[in-house]
Amino acid sequence: MSLPAHLHGVTVLDLSSVGPAARCSRILADYGATVIKVAPPPRKGGVQIQPPYYAYSAQRGMKRVQVDIKAPDGKAAFLRLAATADVVIESFRPGVVGRLGIGYDDVRRLNPRIVYCSTSGYGQDGPAAQRAGHDINYLAVGGFLHCSGRRANGGPPIPGATVADSAGGGMHATIAILAALLRRSTTGAGEYLDVAVAEGVLFFTSLYIDQHLATGAAPGPGHDVLTGRYACYDTYQARDGKWLAVGAIEPAFYKSLCTAIGCEQWIPHQLDDGRQEEIRAAFRAAFARRGRDEWVADLAPGDTCVSPVYAIDELAGDAQFRLRKVFVEARHPVHGTFTQVGPLMAGIDRSASAYDVPDSTHTDTDEVLRRAGMDQQDIDKMRREGVVA
Repeated sequence: MSLPAHLHGVTVLDLSSVGPAARCSRILADYGATVIKVAPPPRKGGVQIQPPYYAYSAQRGMKRVQVDIKAPDGKAAFLRLAATADVVIESFRPGVVGRLGIGYDDVRRLNPRIVYCSTSGYGQDGPAAQRAGHDINYLAVGGFLHCSGRRANGGPPIPGATVADSAGGGMHATIAILAALLRRSTTGAGEYLDVAVAEGVLFFTSLYIDQHLATGAAPGPGHDVLTGRYACYDTYQARDGKWLAVGAIEPAFYKSLCTAIGCEQWIPHQLDDGRQEEIRAAFRAAFARRGRDEWVADLAPGDTCVSPVYAIDELAGDAQFRLRKVFVEARHPVHGTFTQVGPLMAGIDRSASAYDVPDSTHTDTDEVLRRAGMDQQDIDKMRREGVVA
């Protein structure tokens, strides 16, 4: 007999379409929460981004309602939903939900158990609170970009993934919500969560920030082993032009690596600052003798901390990922069948190999509002007036 999903019975209202809040609700849905995406009707949604059909796992396992929360009847409908929900997630600019009459205080009056999570770039207060921003901005102010390797022109790199949105915001919000739900199970009371993406980035760079605060050091690219100071933690190009990542930090792993690639003379000099460029030159020459996958086949099993730098189209065929069932099939009513990244977080049932996903024009508005206790005649009236869709 299988156990119910971790968050079975938890209802989440998500007012976002993209970004950290959408990442958060994706995780909650994968853990079994009933996530209801709340969007404006098409003619009211001019500023809300409509992501591609495949983005955010194509909203698998979620419901969708379209409500104009700026209209009095639409606001009342949203509050009706919030009165019986467990979680509300929003990502408007600070202060907006309060002006709309759907903020934490408005919902709490109807539902004292609500866990209300606001995600924003810099938090709900402070001199930066009203600044617009995106992933690169939060990585910039949090020190992440400064501590990353430089481009040829000396500037910080553009990261290859939305680290701030996904983890600094999305996972940050998820952890906070789960902790709040756990506390609510004891106290019976909900709470307000102010998730600042930039502060989530500070957690990523806290090793370096704490070093600065404790010692006065000024960490940056190349200041330590994890930011490129030593040849044992770097990337190298193979003969076929593809790249390898080397993370042989521990002396035993470094020794195994040097022995395997014919660089034994450099074993005693792993942390010798004066010899690092020589070691890098020797490593570059060694790795240039063979193709990337040849090296990986020989080195990866041998405690050398070597891995391939995959392009996206390569990792989709990786045997480890396939065996772990990280990819699933999705069936879309318009775009047909395609493959997507499945539920990944630990503890989630990975037995499902296929999911039906909705078209962007599909809504569950009538069903969801009826379950919240609204009369069908009232719903029909709002639909005629363009308040719901």
